[in-house]
Amino acid sequence: QVQLVQSGGGLVQAGGSLRLSCAASGRTFSSYYMGWFRQAPGKERDFVAGISRSGSTYYTDSLKGRFTISRDNAKNTVYLQMNSLKPEDTAVYYCAIRPGDYDFRVYEYDYWGQGTQVTVSS
Repeated sequence: QVQLVQSGGGLVQAGGSLRLSCAASGRTFSSYYMGWFRQAPGKERDFVAGISRSGSTYYTDSLKGRFTISRDNAKNTVYLQMNSLKPEDTAVYYCAIRPGDYDFRVYEYDYWGQGTQVTVSS
């Protein structure tokens, strides 16, 4: 069993920055692939970014250059740094974990954080 606890998020003006954190416990964090997803009201949950055990990263194309995913295996924590935020980034953000390697599909992830609201005002 893996528990993921998220922190960060909140309300920010357009152009601002936020950092989300996701702390894992219960299993060997370093052996898992970590992903960030987001879900806007009335929309499906979409892949945002992912990071492998070795630190290889993937981003959805539209977010490259503004969002950065990182992980600290010693702290069992994955981060999502979000810069130059736009109103369309408003969503509930989720971290998730899966064994193996990169995948962008929601159903491939076994455990999820509780979600954190990010609201970007114009």
